[in-house]
Amino acid sequence: MFAAERRQLILEMVRANGAVSLRELARVVQTSEVTVRRDVRALEAEGLLDRRHGGAVLPGGFTRESGFPQKSHLATAEKTAIADLAASFVEEGEAIVVGAGTTTQELARRLARVPGLTVVTNSLLVAQALAHANRVEVVMTGGTLRGSNYALVGSGAEQSLQGLRVSRAFLSGSGLTAERGLSTSNMLSASVDRALVQAAAEVVVLADHTKLGTDTMFQTVPTDVITRLVTDEPPAHDDRAATELQALADQGVQIAVAGAGASGNAGGDPAPAPPGRRRDVSLPGPRRQGPGAGPLLRPAAVPGEQPPGADRARVADLRRR
Repeated sequence: MFAAERRQLILEMVRANGAVSLRELARVVQTSEVTVRRDVRALEAEGLLDRRHGGAVLPGGFTRESGFPQKSHLATAEKTAIADLAASFVEEGEAIVVGAGTTTQELARRLARVPGLTVVTNSLLVAQALAHANRVEVVMTGGTLRGSNYALVGSGAEQSLQGLRVSRAFLSGSGLTAERGLSTSNMLSASVDRALVQAAAEVVVLADHTKLGTDTMFQTVPTDVITRLVTDEPPAHDDRAATELQALADQGVQIAVAGAGASGNAGGDPAPAPPGRRRDVSLPGPRRQGPGAGPLLRPAAVPGEQPPGADRARVADLRRR
């Protein structure tokens, strides 16, 4: 393998996994660790990655994506509450797309009870959760399997979404800010998520409070394209998350806050609202409809919106805590 080919493969591995050891890189490119170390040093000089002791990571201060085992044990109560609430926005007979992620996997488990539903997904975990649902049709994209999150990515996945039109897209990611919108740490995943957004009239983002205010490398959904954010109530001491919620609401994103049940707050703070309780913040002004053209796969009634500013005080109160 030529040096240019080795370095391209090394770069793709680091972008796909966030961090890779020199030993693993040497095994994949079938050369010595000394040669790989030299390749990593050359890529770092070009600003394409950063060296770390014994390996290489994504460049700069961007948050690195965790693997599925780590993600599945983070904020589990919050993800459950978010999934419960997000499922309430899905109507019988609707056609939707659901992206990859641990929160969207929780959502899929609840969608199994919605009759006449059509779900388009690139996630093996979402498809597995719906595999035995009697009246739910699952349509999977093509593509190459990305083992770290069990998702299909690449040109095959993106091409299979061309010409598709559905009512809503449900997406998660690694970070969410009012400035950049939803983002992820992996370039291939970001490209497929953008294709999913192109297929939908509305975009619903599922993100727990730990992702609010976090910025990662690749933008997937700009803020002005996000119709609604479904999240959990930030802890009283989390000023960053509360500030970010207010900033998102100020830009016209409808905020639906789900309680995390009895997960508990330190310091004797009041317990969050019960799972599934809906608190929408709806601001004046029309929201931008998702890109694309053509009829929906299946007509679906959009759930009724709250009156403009009906519960905006709730988000403001989060910021004052």
